[in-house]
Amino acid sequence: MSAHPQHGHAHTEPPAEVALRVKALESLLVEKGLVDPAALDELIETYEHKVGPHHGAKVVARAWSDPSFKDWLLQDATAAIASLSYAGRQGEHMRVVENTAQVHNLVVCTLCSCYPWPVLGLPPVWYKSPPYRSRAVADPRGVLAEFGTEIPEDVEIRVWDSTSEVRFLVLPKRPPGTEGWSEAELAKLVTRNAMIGVERAKAPGDAGRAR
Repeated sequence: MSAHPQHGHAHTEPPAEVALRVKALESLLVEKGLVDPAALDELIETYEHKVGPHHGAKVVARAWSDPSFKDWLLQDATAAIASLSYAGRQGEHMRVVENTAQVHNLVVCTLCSCYPWPVLGLPPVWYKSPPYRSRAVADPRGVLAEFGTEIPEDVEIRVWDSTSEVRFLVLPKRPPGTEGWSEAELAKLVTRNAMIGVERAKAPGDAGRAR
């Protein structure tokens, strides 16, 4: 395994008491007038529905379909992604790493939860959890296996540590049997988890399933 600054994780839900404390804190902030609930709802709506993994999926589909765009994406991800109008806070310094027959990439943030919001939306709970942030570095194959992703021993796993200076996005391998597919069709095969690297892109027959 090779790594950028690494870390680890476990894709578990937060303890019930933590969720309750967060809810209580949110309620207190609203009650004190420090947080506008309408603004909070709008922020959540924006990152869950208007900005999210479907943007990243379109970036991947374009790279699969257009070799020149793929080259640009791998050389200057920030500019290439911005050319599709997917830019903004938490997406200023992007780097895309490509999965190949020899290498599988996995993204983590060992210090907190740095994450490319403009192309992936809000980070999943498990991505922010201490178990994932530690185990992704210490035992990446084990973490991938928990997601149902078995990586052959002869394939190198590279773990990339997202920070405030650089955020990583995985370019999954294009599934076989998709020759001649449109970008819109290809985008349906690309999930958030595949762009983090914990899973592969969906097979053509699984296009109706999403995460």
